[in-house]
Amino acid sequence: MNGRELSGDERYQDRILPGVSRTFALTIPTLPDPLSRVVANAYLLCRIADTIEDEPRLSAEQKHEFSERFIAVLGDQASADDFAGDLLPLLGEATLDTERDLIRNVSKVVRLTHSFSGSQRHALTRCVRIMSRGMAEFQHSESLTGLRDLSQLDRYCYHVAGVVGEMLTELFCEHVEAVRGNREMLLRLAVSFGQGLQMTNILKDVWEDRDRGACWLPQDVFRESGFDLGALTPGSYEPAFGEGLSRLIGITQGHLRNALEYTLHFPPEQVGIRRFCLWALGMAVMTLRKIHRHLDFSAGPQVKISRRSVRLTVMVMNAAASSDATLRFLFETFTRRLPGGTADEAITSRG
Repeated sequence: MNGRELSGDERYQDRILPGVSRTFALTIPTLPDPLSRVVANAYLLCRIADTIEDEPRLSAEQKHEFSERFIAVLGDQASADDFAGDLLPLLGEATLDTERDLIRNVSKVVRLTHSFSGSQRHALTRCVRIMSRGMAEFQHSESLTGLRDLSQLDRYCYHVAGVVGEMLTELFCEHVEAVRGNREMLLRLAVSFGQGLQMTNILKDVWEDRDRGACWLPQDVFRESGFDLGALTPGSYEPAFGEGLSRLIGITQGHLRNALEYTLHFPPEQVGIRRFCLWALGMAVMTLRKIHRHLDFSAGPQVKISRRSVRLTVMVMNAAASSDATLRFLFETFTRRLPGGTADEAITSRG
């Protein structure tokens, strides 16, 4: 970090990040300093919110209570130590040790948050508030029958991923003066970018989600192809299900096309921001390709891209990061065999 001495809170953040996300521990350092420090902190805040929502031992009422208390902590209206002290004993065996450690050290993470500029704190707090309340809303509608329709899927993706895109855009625009005039367009594209990444995860994790009693696929898409999501069974593939899956792959590809446009709006000299976006985009495209080749997959690992593919994606994206023409060529080449689709940039549920 430009040779300056790290604070204890920063050292903790650097230490815990690889424990809660290997992927973000690799991608965030590509961002320029001090942007990387703020984005790392933002990820940890979102992870704390996720830990509350994912804890099976907490009732819906308790999740709501702790989510609201965490929002108050971020607003400097409640004690981080009291929040952690009350939540930690309630976490069960399903919570990872690194996540327990993160809850135990909430005060360190939030102290760092409070050291940022007012606009940075606003972007981070807004993201956590919308994400936490949105996740709570959809927790109540979790079922094996899927979401009602594509519109509800849009809302779900906005609350868990699109709002993160908005937060990152606010931080990027503050850091890069050259893109501030395109802020509103970038915010719209950022929501689509987030939705593309989230839909890729939904498709990849459909069976794992089902094992824990949830399905985030839209009923209307599969109903139109003649398939009832309530009848979804691993190892019992039906072409009608594959047809619905293909349509969603096409829609996801449309969102990832918007993600490329988002990335290209940053000047080539902003290679750190470009690489941060391109690594996520490249791995999502590679995952979609694998899902499309194996529509009858019955477990996430069957469509998870290999470490070799990850390394190759990173290497290619790094080499091409400064060339708009090369990046467009690569995107067209690697999505050529995917179903076509379009994606609305505007998500009506912005908070």
